[in-house]
Amino acid sequence: MQNEHSLDWLMELLQNAKTEGTDEAKKNAVSSVSASLLESLLHDSVSADSSSELELLGTGIAASPGAASGILCFSSDAVLDATDRGEKAILVCNETTPADEIGMRMAEGIVTVRGGMASHAAVVARGWGIPAVVGLADLEISAESMTIGGTHLEYGTHISMDGTTGNVFAGKVQLQKSSDELAEIQTLLEWADEIRSDQIQIRTNADTGEDAAKALSFGAEGIGLCRTEHMFMGDRLPLIQSFILSESGSEDEKKSLEVLMEAQREDLAEVIEAMAPYPVTIRLLDAPLHEFLGPEISDEWSEHNPMLGTRGVRLAILREELYRMQTRAIVGALQDVKEMGKEPKADIMVPLVSDVKELDLVRSWIEQEVSYLEAELHPNIGTMIETPRASITAEEIAESADFFSFGTNDLTQLVFGFSRDDIESRVIGMYLNEGILSANPFETLDQNGVGHMIQHAVAKGRKTDPDLEIGVCGEHGGDPESIAFLLKAGIDYVSCSPFRVPIARLAAAQAVISSSD
Repeated sequence: MQNEHSLDWLMELLQNAKTEGTDEAKKNAVSSVSASLLESLLHDSVSADSSSELELLGTGIAASPGAASGILCFSSDAVLDATDRGEKAILVCNETTPADEIGMRMAEGIVTVRGGMASHAAVVARGWGIPAVVGLADLEISAESMTIGGTHLEYGTHISMDGTTGNVFAGKVQLQKSSDELAEIQTLLEWADEIRSDQIQIRTNADTGEDAAKALSFGAEGIGLCRTEHMFMGDRLPLIQSFILSESGSEDEKKSLEVLMEAQREDLAEVIEAMAPYPVTIRLLDAPLHEFLGPEISDEWSEHNPMLGTRGVRLAILREELYRMQTRAIVGALQDVKEMGKEPKADIMVPLVSDVKELDLVRSWIEQEVSYLEAELHPNIGTMIETPRASITAEEIAESADFFSFGTNDLTQLVFGFSRDDIESRVIGMYLNEGILSANPFETLDQNGVGHMIQHAVAKGRKTDPDLEIGVCGEHGGDPESIAFLLKAGIDYVSCSPFRVPIARLAAAQAVISSSD
């Protein structure tokens, strides 16, 4: 028999199942294929012969799968300059922020000193299918060079990285190209869909029409999380900065909001149109202020712990016009897509709610803004369950929410008291080595703690509303072990980055098979 981690083995397995031609043979084939094999076939990988010839600089957290080579660039501007010259670039920096996203999209791969699986670099890279290694703590960076493990490399030097293993190499590796268009993979995933389709849906996290189209090509059945804050980046960053820094109710605020609304309406119409008639769950702005405002911009808005500060629904309650503006943009986008002859479907999600009264207040604003919209276009209004208090009081919150969506990245952070940007590179590895943790909780859902919160919230939410739709839109939605737990917990859908959709389709089918055994 062929090696069970090879394409030849997969081809033989599927051919035998086709020859037998029974549903049981299909189930056996789907059960036999590991998620790691499928993932390796869907992404470029480092040739074994090539990697053995290069100097291993270090190993960080494998944050986004795939492999890449390119010249060292220490800023997004340097990446853009390199690509303008026709060169492939690897972005290496301490950490990334939304202001870096133009350069990040152009990079072949991303390496950061800080961060973990839920850091900005990791989440954005997975969404775009870009290899990433984060938390490379031994790496030191200056303006034009880097030093790690006694090796000093200058800007423009070739390096390589493997986001599947976390390895970073000096020099240029030979890449084994992906096999994502193979008929065998499509057959495997079609069988997986047949097995799980009536029990759990697979949606995607996508913020652009391009990402939505890519997710559809991978088999997504809707968007479970559209992050509106990602639409305020790049050349639009000054617009959101201008709004935040303006005085509430001032002419400057009104001007900033008008420009932002038109830009957001255009972006959202593109996403909704690309996904129609599948549903798009649009999360109103939820970004810690330090991602928009550095200390050099505003001392007034500086916070000691921005991840727990003025973000999500809290910022909206301070600045009411923000979520009203975003709702008007959604209304306009729905109308625009309908005029294209499509069947648009969008829901509105309020983030970081801890108390039902927060949701009640914001919901009243949203309902006022959508009151004149045609009935068939009316969005459902729901909330993310991402704070422990929201999980505990889910029975009350369900009275005001049309749906729940668990933001498991933040929920994990808050249940453990772990900073998702700092803890992985410093602590998680030691905890795993010492047996304190059996798995990184930002990769695989912690069932005893975070999972208990989810089970409690599902039960209490459905006590209030038996038909309450419940999804998961954290990156755990693409993890096979987490999906198996979430299926048993009664989740209706999981949502993950576009490039993890095939993994989720396979894992969900395997979970359904296991639950029926």
